[in-house]
Amino acid sequence: MKLSVIAALTFDALTGAAHADEADKVRETTKAEADAFNARLYAGAPADKSYACFVRRYDAEHLARHPKQKVASMKLLVSAETDKEDKQLHNSFRLGFRYRHRSGDFDSSGSCGSHAVLLSQGDEVRMGCGVDCEGGGIEVALSKDNKSAIIRLVQIRIWQNNKPDDEAERSLVAGVDDKIFRLDRTDTSECASLVTDRKELAALRHK
Repeated sequence: MKLSVIAALTFDALTGAAHADEADKVRETTKAEADAFNARLYAGAPADKSYACFVRRYDAEHLARHPKQKVASMKLLVSAETDKEDKQLHNSFRLGFRYRHRSGDFDSSGSCGSHAVLLSQGDEVRMGCGVDCEGGGIEVALSKDNKSAIIRLVQIRIWQNNKPDDEAERSLVAGVDDKIFRLDRTDTSECASLVTDRKELAALRHK
């Protein structure tokens, strides 16, 4: 997929996840801003291949305070890789979660392009990530101390048990308590379950 197409999908994913009155305040970051965001995200300047893992398992007390929350736990793995052709750093994501009242593991994945996207309201940088073929997407921001990822979504296409076929395809739709998720940074091994490629799994475990 060409870079321009990926960038368009990423931008559309973020503006779709933003509120309607915020959509006209979205702009692409400068290279310096994107580099600064990536350094925060990956806890240092990204190498040829870099990973960051964020996890949250909601306890009974939290779920009691949010009775309409559908998600019981969530994992986010973001990765950066330098493209050999255009020499640009490209970000991608894998999202995994479990429902509160439904069995099984669910996941999604997609591209975040080579640039973060900045909402000009305030100074928060949010990286827009999209799923191919109008599959929705997520926004990824960071807490001020860089120890947590803030995920925002409206709707995202998901699959059950890493099976990307029509029968397993569903969507996670944001409800009253499923619009924003705060996940804590942790060791990349915690996100190993999201990776199916053996070579990439080996690389992840050595980070």
